Amino acid sequence: MGVTNSNKTASLTQINCDGTFDVTLALTATPDITTNPTDIVLVLDRSGSMEGSALANLKLGAKKFIQIIDQATDGSGDGQIGSGSRIGIVSFAGTASQDTALITSVAALDAAVDNLSAGGLTNHADAFSVATSLLGTPSSNAKVMVMFTDGNTTAGGNPSPAAAAARAQGIVIYVIGLIGSDGIDISALNNWATDPDTSHVAVTPDEADLETLFEDLAANISKPGATSILIDETVEQDFQILSLSQPVKGSAMLTGERTLTWSIPELGVTSSEGASLTFTVKHVGTTGGTKKINQSVSYHDDQNNVVTFPEPSVDVDCTQIVVPEPCPQPVELTAEGCRDTLVADAGEISLQSLGRILELSVTIRNVCPRKRVGLAVLLSEQDESGIEHARGTKILTVPAHDSSGCRDVLVKGIRFVLPEDLNVSGCGFCKNRSFKARFLANLIDSDFVCPFSS
Repeated sequence: MGVTNSNKTASLTQINCDGTFDVTLALTATPDITTNPTDIVLVLDRSGSMEGSALANLKLGAKKFIQIIDQATDGSGDGQIGSGSRIGIVSFAGTASQDTALITSVAALDAAVDNLSAGGLTNHADAFSVATSLLGTPSSNAKVMVMFTDGNTTAGGNPSPAAAAARAQGIVIYVIGLIGSDGIDISALNNWATDPDTSHVAVTPDEADLETLFEDLAANISKPGATSILIDETVEQDFQILSLSQPVKGSAMLTGERTLTWSIPELGVTSSEGASLTFTVKHVGTTGGTKKINQSVSYHDDQNNVVTFPEPSVDVDCTQIVVPEPCPQPVELTAEGCRDTLVADAGEISLQSLGRILELSVTIRNVCPRKRVGLAVLLSEQDESGIEHARGTKILTVPAHDSSGCRDVLVKGIRFVLPEDLNVSGCGFCKNRSFKARFLANLIDSDFVCPFSS
């Protein structure tokens, strides 16, 4: 069967600038059909939209599939599926029917395919249920379902739960889709099939392609695991590979700051087998946002398996938060026993005007490492004639950061107290007031250091 599953995952979905996380590559391979006896059910759409040449091409494809499995199981086209494997036929329209049991006779299978006639609606849910029941007969064989359809569901319930139930029983589901006159929901096919979709779903608008699609699928199912596997990984420029853990299967090595190679001599040759590789990645870019992790990942083996890995991403937060103004220190008071009154000396406090509190935040862009920033905030209030009146100035020192690159710094909590008796924006208490804020930011530190500086 070759490589039956491939995956790539990240241990985190969100990190800070300069953050690290793990990435895991995973593969599963299954041996060829001669050493891994397999029960296969062809689930064939015979609804009304298949009438004519579409049904004729389907029959050619299905019989070609049976012929290749016959050849692969015992090395000869002798009319008998060998090595313990079996094939069954289920067809469906408004309802599904079991047209054969799991059998080895190529002639009987071909006859069942030739007897198909088109007509009726399309009930995918019943098709999955009947095929799952057929594959549920006691057997140690691997179980594969090949669903062919040319349209959307028009009868029965939602097929997705029935397909999920089949997968839960260990049945590998392949789907071949023909885009018929009423179109086809490719996302539904992807949902039904075993992951990854790229190796388990094939869709064509041309019915003449059906024979080739069935032929390719049969060849894939009968592949002998995978040998001489070579995977080359390159992460995006915003990331660097720090280290990797040697895998249980094969060996891996870093070939650059952003590249690695993983080689596996053989996988899934004698039984279904998985392999994984985990490596640690660090964000080294200067900007945040949603970042795709891998720039490219290529796969090669002696069997020419077509393997596609997912492309995970991570949200990078490059905002450093500075809150320069702490809350006022509290005065601690204690009420003893059941006393109804308390007299306490609160000490000396600074007089503050009563009024509105205006709190501002500002992001300073591209602040480089080990550089303090002087930030000035000038606040004014605009009266009805457009004349500005000064309302205060705040000067802050923004601490330096130690990141590897320049980054944005968010300064929060710059507060101004604005009494109502200073209101020049309009008459009346609690009316709208118009303010203007101006920000000035300059580096305090430079690279110049005198030799005698302490």
